[in-house]
Amino acid sequence: MADKTKKARAAHAGAAGLSLREYQLLAEFRYLLARFLAFSEAAAQEAGLAPRQHQALLAIKGYPGGDEVTVGDLAERLGIRHHSAVGLVDRLVASGYLTRCGDPEDRRRILLSLTALGEKTLADLSAIHRAELRRITPLLKPVLTQLGTPAAGR
Repeated sequence: MADKTKKARAAHAGAAGLSLREYQLLAEFRYLLARFLAFSEAAAQEAGLAPRQHQALLAIKGYPGGDEVTVGDLAERLGIRHHSAVGLVDRLVASGYLTRCGDPEDRRRILLSLTALGEKTLADLSAIHRAELRRITPLLKPVLTQLGTPAAGR
């Protein structure tokens, strides 16, 4: 019976253009990613932030466009609607993690900056996230390497 199941799985995997090994690698990657995200959410909550608030602080601090981050930029980086980003920013400002000010060159734009509390909280969270990523890198690296190889498991 187990032999028939293996053959059926192999036939289905081949029809999709993926080997059974590639499915296993994708499943392992998804598992490791889910574990990291659960870790991240718990760390944010322990620091007194909702996970989305932590993501917002990180997106603002790490914005590739430089220091001038707008609410629209934040919405785009988080994959949320503009009005949802406005509410998120309102909560972060009220909690003392962010400030917002008008752009002196374009008064329609609102620029976001982390406060000292936002900087400290993000630095603490980022340090423990970096440590967790360093811990799981030996588990992730072979999965990513094998997924990047054209003949993974074939």
